[in-house]
Amino acid sequence: MSMLTNIDTGCQSGGVGTSTNVESIGESVVNASTGAETLPVVVIGAGPVGLAAAAQLVDRGIEPLVLEAGPAAASAVRAWSHVRLFSTWSEVVDPAAEKLLAPTGWVRPDGATYPTGGDWAGRYLQPLADALGDRVRYGARVTGVSRAGRDRVVDADREAQPFTVHILCTDGGADGRTDGPAAGREERILARAVIDASGTWSTPNPLGGDGLPALGERAAADRISYRVPDLADPAVRARYAGKRTAVVGTGASAFTALALLADLAEDAPGTHAAWILRRGIGGDTFGGGTADQLPARGALGLRAKAAVEAGHATAATGFRTTAVEREDDRLVLVAEDGRRLYPVDEVIVLTGFRPDLSFVSELRLALDERLQAPVGLAPLIDPNVHSCGTVYPHGVNELSHPEADAYLVGMKSYGRAPTFLALTGYEQVRSIAAALAGDREAAERVELVLPETGVCGGAGLFDQPGAAEGEDEGEGGGCCAAPAPAVLRIGVGAPASAGGC
Repeated sequence: MSMLTNIDTGCQSGGVGTSTNVESIGESVVNASTGAETLPVVVIGAGPVGLAAAAQLVDRGIEPLVLEAGPAAASAVRAWSHVRLFSTWSEVVDPAAEKLLAPTGWVRPDGATYPTGGDWAGRYLQPLADALGDRVRYGARVTGVSRAGRDRVVDADREAQPFTVHILCTDGGADGRTDGPAAGREERILARAVIDASGTWSTPNPLGGDGLPALGERAAADRISYRVPDLADPAVRARYAGKRTAVVGTGASAFTALALLADLAEDAPGTHAAWILRRGIGGDTFGGGTADQLPARGALGLRAKAAVEAGHATAATGFRTTAVEREDDRLVLVAEDGRRLYPVDEVIVLTGFRPDLSFVSELRLALDERLQAPVGLAPLIDPNVHSCGTVYPHGVNELSHPEADAYLVGMKSYGRAPTFLALTGYEQVRSIAAALAGDREAAERVELVLPETGVCGGAGLFDQPGAAEGEDEGEGGGCCAAPAPAVLRIGVGAPASAGGC
C-alpha cells in the first residue's frame, strides 16, 4: 500500500506551490492511522462564515484548508453583488479576520455605512482569502464527506479515523464548467475535523406551496427566476420593464424585489408586481419598521409597503401555488384552493433556501425533522414558534452532532429557517475553533447581543388562531425583546430573566 504524500492538487489555490494531504483517484487507499493532529481542519466554502472559520482557526494555531467550488472567494455573495446589506460594515467583519488582515495594510471601511454584496466580496472577503493564501483552494467542489474506511453504518473505531473529503476539480467556478487543465480530476483529502460553511445559495426553495416544484414550474423555467433581479443590468431591466411580474415571498429578498420593481415602474409604465403571499397581511407583514434595531432592514419593509400603497404592487394573500400554466405567451399561477392569478409575464420566487445535505449523507448528523438544522439549534430558530429574528447566541454545543468534530455552520446551520445574520455565524465559528483547540471554557462563553426585529408574530409560517394582527408582545409564542447584554453559557439554556427569544 502506498502511503499518503504531500502533492500538488492541481485545483486553483490562493497562492502558488500549494500542497496538502491528498490522493488522486486511482491511487491506493491511505493508511488511516495517519495522526489526526497533523491534518488540517477542512472548511467547505470560502464565503463570509467559512473564511471567518479559517481566520479563527489560524488565530488558535490550527491549520485550515478552505475548499471553494467557485473561481474566487465569496462566489455566492458575488451573485447578489447588486443588493445592499441591511447590516453595516461594523457588523459584517469578523474580529479574527480583521486581526489577520491588519499586517497586509487592509483598511476597514467606515463601520457606519452599508456595503453591497459586491463591496463585501471585493473589499473584505477576497482580501481575507488572499491573506489566508495557500489555505484557500478554488475550483474544488466537495462531492462527499465520510470517515476513512467507515460508512455511516460502521461503529468500530469510528472516531479514531480521520475524515475523508472527496473533491472534484472544476477549474470553472460555481457554474460547474469542467474545461480547465485539472478539470474532472477527483481527489481525496484527509481532515481532523470538517466545518461545512457551504451555505444554501445553490438550493433555493421552489414555487410550490408544498415544498415541491409546482406542476409546470420546471417547464416554465425560462420565465422563472429565484434571485433578486439586478435592474442595473440592461438585459435584466428589459426583461421586467413594462411587464407584469409575480413576486412570491415575504422576506427581505421579496421586499427588495418589490421596491426595485416599484422604482422601475416610475420609468417604465406598465411595470407591475403581483405580490404572492402564502399568509395574510397583518401588522408584522412588512417587518419591524422603525422598531427594527437594524434600521436598513426596517426601511426595506417600509419601501415594500410603499410600493403596495402606491399601486405598483397588488397583493394576493393566502395563495399557495400548486401549478403554473401557459396561457398564450404568459403564465398563470394556480393556487391549491383553485384560484387563478391574472396572467403574468415573469415570476420571481423568493421563498427562502434549503441545505444541500447530499454530500454529507455519510456523516451521522442529528438534524431537526422540520428545519434540517442541528437539533440543539432548531428550537431557537423555528419559525413555527416565533417569527422574530433575534436568536440566543449559540455555538459548539448547539451545533454538535453524533459525528464528533463535524459541524454545519452559517446559513447551512439554519437549514430552512430564515433571518440569519453574519454576526451569528462569526460567533458560531469562534466557539467551534475554541473547542477544536481544547479551550472548552472559551467555547462555551459567548458575549454577543443580536439586534431585535421589533416583530412579534407567534406562528411564523401559517395563518392560524394566535397569530393574529395586533397580538401583544410575549403572547402567542412570539418574542421581540433582545436579550440583555450578559455572559451566556452555551448549551445550558437561556437566563430565566432574559426577554429575548
